[in-house]
Amino acid sequence: MAEELKLTEQELVRRGKMEDLRAKGLDPFGHKFVRTSNSGKLKEQYLECTKEELEEKSVEVSIAGRIMSKRRQGKIGFMHIQDREGKIQIFMRADSVSEDDYELFKVADIGDIIGITGLVMKTQTGELSVKATKYTHLTKALRPLPEKFHGLQDREEARRRRYVDLIMNEEQRRIAYLRPRIIRGLQKYLDDLGYIEVETPVLQPIQGGATARPFVTHHNALDMNFYLRIATELPLKRLIVGGLEKVYEIGRLFRNEGMDATHNPEFTTIELYEAYGDLSSMMDITEGIIRHAAKKLTDKEQFMNIFNPEGELIDISKPFKKVTMCEMILQETGVDFKGNQYTLEEAKEIAKQHGVEVEAHFTTGHIINAFFEKFCEDKLIQPTFLCGHPVEISPLTKIDLEDPRFVQRFELFIGGKEFANAYTELNDPIDQKNRFLDQLKEREAGNDEANEMDVDFVEALEYGMPPCGGVGMGIDRLVMFLTEQVSIREVLLFPHMRNNK
Repeated sequence: MAEELKLTEQELVRRGKMEDLRAKGLDPFGHKFVRTSNSGKLKEQYLECTKEELEEKSVEVSIAGRIMSKRRQGKIGFMHIQDREGKIQIFMRADSVSEDDYELFKVADIGDIIGITGLVMKTQTGELSVKATKYTHLTKALRPLPEKFHGLQDREEARRRRYVDLIMNEEQRRIAYLRPRIIRGLQKYLDDLGYIEVETPVLQPIQGGATARPFVTHHNALDMNFYLRIATELPLKRLIVGGLEKVYEIGRLFRNEGMDATHNPEFTTIELYEAYGDLSSMMDITEGIIRHAAKKLTDKEQFMNIFNPEGELIDISKPFKKVTMCEMILQETGVDFKGNQYTLEEAKEIAKQHGVEVEAHFTTGHIINAFFEKFCEDKLIQPTFLCGHPVEISPLTKIDLEDPRFVQRFELFIGGKEFANAYTELNDPIDQKNRFLDQLKEREAGNDEANEMDVDFVEALEYGMPPCGGVGMGIDRLVMFLTEQVSIREVLLFPHMRNNK
């Protein structure tokens, strides 16, 4: 009773209609309905037909969908119903359906789900329609849809109630259908290149593969803590050791970090590894993935900068540029970290002079990265491979043979944001063990994002991993880019949201 007092007048009326249906022996929430067509097929097959041609063909179809509009004048009425392909008009005549069916139509509400059997036709105005001969009630909507068919104008509310947003917002439905097409396209692209798709554990006993803060859970049967994976890297590289040679995984990652327009704690990535490859191999395949996805799904070469919609367009038709971290820092600040062998104390002083915050665990390499993030990152608008990362922030990467302070790594930046991260993979087990030991020192110094020691992975490398290239790319951000959405929450069906107070 207390709940009923909270119902709006419309909701009370709809519940009354629900009970009326039951009184007539009809289930308000319906049963199976066999469809022979949908709005998309009807438009594809019959949109170009004339009114006279459709009358001659006398095509009978059964379709179903949600009532989105309705009007009635006496014994004639019209509706638009919506299915996954779009909307189609329904023409109702009292003398074309049973009396009971017409009564059901008269009391139906916008939002109700119905089935229609009838003849394909065109109205006097030329609109493709279905003239109903049978009306089947399928589901009573107990809540009204948003007013005036404009959807949920408050985007926060739309994300909380995505089910309503999908009903009302054509653009949101387009993105929902496009995202799996992008993923299927990436799978086919890599499959055709000889990669095999694999699955690795989401629950991992050791934090590794990236520098990030994890979610922790407890496995009752084993009585031990597990991490929700922050990366798929280490299991995939074990498969390279095992001889699978070219592997990829599209999967969910979890990082217990902040949320903003480009970050969600739960997200999807594609990560791939290729035996006998290197950094240049990964550059080629990264460019290939982005161009293939764009051409296959949009046939565009220029896209809005989703991080600055008023800024210059992003052009993916040209070869992606290559720069190093130190080159950019020198260009933007005048500080030459590459040409000078700064001690940690000297680097800290330079950072202080430039207003760069230094944390307790920072080495010179961390300071270089902090300089880049503060002064350079947002300058990389057109697709650019950023290379020359310090070894301290890249514990799983081969060193640069010309300068061991740096590694063979790139990050792809578009619009000032990272889209992909790639390495010439470290396959020296002794070096890898020492890097893990350095990571443990960082954890002790307060860096809770540092990797743990993965003894089993070191042992795997001791069996021998061939030279290898690897790259990881965020699917969510790629979908944002290809659909020109400025918020990651618009490309996720169920984004994480703060409690609605």
